[in-house]
Amino acid sequence: MPKKSFFKRYLLTGLLIWVPLVITLWVLNLLVSTMDQTLLLLPQTLRTESWLGMHIPGLGVILTLVVVFLTGVLAANFIGQKLVAFWEGVLLRIPVVNSIYKAVKQVSDTLFSGSGHAFRKVLLVRYPHPEAWSLAFQTNVPSELTSRFSEEHVAVFIPTTPSPVNGFYFYVRRRDVIEIDMSIDEALKYIISMGVVTSDSDTQERANAARLMSGRDAPSAANK
Repeated sequence: MPKKSFFKRYLLTGLLIWVPLVITLWVLNLLVSTMDQTLLLLPQTLRTESWLGMHIPGLGVILTLVVVFLTGVLAANFIGQKLVAFWEGVLLRIPVVNSIYKAVKQVSDTLFSGSGHAFRKVLLVRYPHPEAWSLAFQTNVPSELTSRFSEEHVAVFIPTTPSPVNGFYFYVRRRDVIEIDMSIDEALKYIISMGVVTSDSDTQERANAARLMSGRDAPSAANK
């Protein structure tokens, strides 16, 4: 085996090991650092810097979970509901802020509500032109619009890659879409990775093929 291809092979192998690990650690560090900002809500005397002389990473995660949990407990009773309604009323009276808050509130209610439906099914739709297919998620058609269509339509969200939080929202005829047997998580994985990451079975098949090829290369290299 030539020295250049030998070096390239092991360099790529090292990258495949380190890149996912480094990115995972970077994301975790970003999340923990962001949640640690909630420690600023505590008085200076209660922070670990005051009585331990050092900052302990991760305490903000615990504090964030406690705050979110207590907020849920408070909002579940009558007084808490009144406070939430008052606070929302104040936000909805502020120009610009009311539009942003209302839109985010509707999305969060859909995603996190136990009775809500975020994405129902994974579909294939014709986009961006009639000769192309794109992955899409079926959402909800507003009841006031169903009577406007002469035939059954579905609401679809077509996410962009690699950021699926952005995309396009369309109403498409039911007969123009194809339902596919794929989970929401799997479809998101394809979109975020731009199709590079596939299913676990496909990954295993490629790994087996790579091992077979490496086994074949070893004798040939030895013969050389």
